[in-house]
Amino acid sequence: MVMLTIAAGNTALQSVLPALGRSLGVADSAVAAAFSVSALLWVIAAPFWANRSDRHGRRLMILFGMGGFCVSLLTCGIFLAAGINGWIGGTAAFVLFIMGRLIYGTFGSAAPPAVQAMVAGNTTREERTRALTLLASAFGLGTILGPAIAPYLILGHLGTIEIGLSGPAFVFALFGIAMFVTVRAMLPDDRGLASETRGAANAYPSIGGQASGASVRAATEPKGGMGVSYFDRRIRAWMIAGLVMGHAQAMTGQAIGFLVIDRLNVPPAQALEPTGIVLMMGAGAALLVQWGIIPTLNLAPRALVLVGLVLAAIGTALTGMATSLYGIATAYALASLGFGFTRPGFTAGSSLAVGPAQQGSVAGKVTSVNGASFVLGPSIGVGLYTIWHSLPYLVAGLGCVLLLVYCWFTLREPDEQEVAAFDDPVV
Repeated sequence: MVMLTIAAGNTALQSVLPALGRSLGVADSAVAAAFSVSALLWVIAAPFWANRSDRHGRRLMILFGMGGFCVSLLTCGIFLAAGINGWIGGTAAFVLFIMGRLIYGTFGSAAPPAVQAMVAGNTTREERTRALTLLASAFGLGTILGPAIAPYLILGHLGTIEIGLSGPAFVFALFGIAMFVTVRAMLPDDRGLASETRGAANAYPSIGGQASGASVRAATEPKGGMGVSYFDRRIRAWMIAGLVMGHAQAMTGQAIGFLVIDRLNVPPAQALEPTGIVLMMGAGAALLVQWGIIPTLNLAPRALVLVGLVLAAIGTALTGMATSLYGIATAYALASLGFGFTRPGFTAGSSLAVGPAQQGSVAGKVTSVNGASFVLGPSIGVGLYTIWHSLPYLVAGLGCVLLLVYCWFTLREPDEQEVAAFDDPVV
C-alpha cells in the first residue's frame, strides 16, 4: 500500500497538471519543468536512501519517505489552491509548487527501498523474488490508478474557497497521512537490528514508467558484487537503447495531456476524463504485453527490443497525427504496447550480458537509466510541443526508427563463454 500510494499520488498530480497549468495561464514548459526537477532529485536521492535504510532501520525510512510525500502534496495543494482562488498569480503559484515537488523528489524516494528491504527481511530466500515482484507490481499499478481516479478527485468549494483541480493533491496527501499512521502503528521498530537483506533504488514513478524488474534484481543480489561500467562493451548498446527509448516514452507521455486539450478543443477542466482514458489505454496496453504477451511468446531480449521499436515508432507517429479521442487513445495504446516490449527487453538483455557477480551492478544501472529518462524527457517533449503539437511524437517516432537500425546491427544475444570470461576475476 505504501508503494501504490506513492506512485498513484505522483501520477495523479502529473495527469492533472497540464489542465492546471492552462487554467492558471502558466507556460507549458513550466509544467514539464516541475516534474523534471522532481525526477532529477529522485534519481540522485534514491540510491542515498537505499544505503541509509541499511543503517538506520527500514521502518524509520518508510516513515521518513511517507512524511516527505505528505508534506509535498499538502504544500503543492495549498499553493495551487492559492493560484486558483487568485490569492497569488499563476506564475508565483507554480514557482511555489515546484518547491513542493522538490520535497517529493528528495524525501519521497526514501520509502520504496526501505519497503523492499523490510519485505525481503521477512521472507525466505525462495519467497523473496516473488514478494519483491509483487511490490514492483503495486508500484506499477499505482502509475495506472493515479490518472484513472484523478478526474474523480476534482473537488468543488470548501466554504468560499475553490478547491477544484488542486483536489488530487489534497486527497492523496490524506491517503499518505493514513499510510503514515498505519506504518507507525503496525510495522515493528527495527532500528539497531542487523539484517543481511537490503532494498534498491526505484525508478521515478511517472506516467508511462512501468516497472522494469531491475530494482527487484538489485535488491535480491548479494552485496559486494563486481562493478561494471556503463561503457562496458557487453552492455553499452543496451544502455544506449534504454536511454533513447526511455526518452521517447517520457517525451510523448508528458505531452499527452496538452495534446488532448488542444486536439479535442475542450476547456482544461473538462479534459481530465479524456486524458484519463488515453492514459489508462496506454498503461493497459503496456501491462498486457508484460503480463500476457511476453510470457506467451517467450521472445529473446533482442527480438523484444526490435519488435517494440517498430510498434512504438508507428504508435507515436499516429498519436501525433490523431485528431479524435478514439484516434489519440488507440495510437497512444499502440505506442505503449511497443514500449511495453522494449523495457523488459532492455532489462533482460543487460542482465544476460554479464555474469552472476555483476548482476547487482547492472541492475542498478538499468534503474538509473530508466529514471534519467524522466529528467529531461518531459521538458524536451513539451518544448517540442510548443513549437508544433505533432513534433514530439514525430521526433519520438523518428528516434525509434533510428534506434531500430542501431539495435539491428549492435545488439546481440550474449555469448556464454564471453560472459564467463569477463566474470572471472583473474581475467
